[in-house]
Amino acid sequence: MLEMNVTRLYEMSVLLYALSVSLYFIDFLHHNRKANRTAFWLLSIVWVFQTAFFLLRIVETKRFPILTMSEGLYFYAWVLITLSLVINRLLRVDFIVFFTNVLAFFMLALHTFAPAHYQSEATAEKLISELLIIHITMAILAYVAFSLSFVFSVLYMIQYHLLKQKKWGKRLLRMTDLTKLEEMSHILNLIGLPMLLLGLILGLIWAYIKIEHFHWYDAKVLGSFLVLAVYSFYFYKRIVQGIRGKTIALWNIGSFFFLLINFFLFGSLSKFHLWYS
Repeated sequence: MLEMNVTRLYEMSVLLYALSVSLYFIDFLHHNRKANRTAFWLLSIVWVFQTAFFLLRIVETKRFPILTMSEGLYFYAWVLITLSLVINRLLRVDFIVFFTNVLAFFMLALHTFAPAHYQSEATAEKLISELLIIHITMAILAYVAFSLSFVFSVLYMIQYHLLKQKKWGKRLLRMTDLTKLEEMSHILNLIGLPMLLLGLILGLIWAYIKIEHFHWYDAKVLGSFLVLAVYSFYFYKRIVQGIRGKTIALWNIGSFFFLLINFFLFGSLSKFHLWYS
């Protein structure tokens, strides 16, 4: 019972960390100080949990716990989280903070869900099953965000077409303005991309733990990372190149169609995907 309660706190830390990384992503792209502050305090809560677990482990083992692979991963993740907090507070280098936290999230999740350091086999199996549930949930939430973003881009193109042809009417009045449609589409992609990235990280961890012959070149895995690349290029075009309007809306629509290709076509070709479906 005690081990399961501690495990729940580990899982809570991972979920809080996922939310923190998502907010750091928003700050990384838009220099949003409110998102940065919220991410910092969420990460501080994670750090408090992780430090308490680390100190308890020292008391339990009566040594500095870095001798096993599991302990080494945990200490590595704790150091990265600590450095991230220091860098965020003193240097404010958004690029370093975001990618350091992505790496630390991977290490923390790997430690949390790896079965080797749990005494009970039942607990380990339950954690692996819950890891799969979290991975699928995060992926679905990302897909929902991308889907709604696609809808806003389609509405943008419809309104753009009506305005260009000077077709005023009730349909036009029922839609919000072009700027609002584009902004809502962008915000939903801001939510979807880090959610998909973190969900894929958890999915890879699950696959390495559970599937005996897992390969990176599986169609589903490659397709998912291509989806990440396509949506990442969307942000590059919009934020770095400053592209707006019809061009970025069409790119977003095309990105969603590629997501559908990955979901239906690459998913059907994937041995990894069929394994747990």
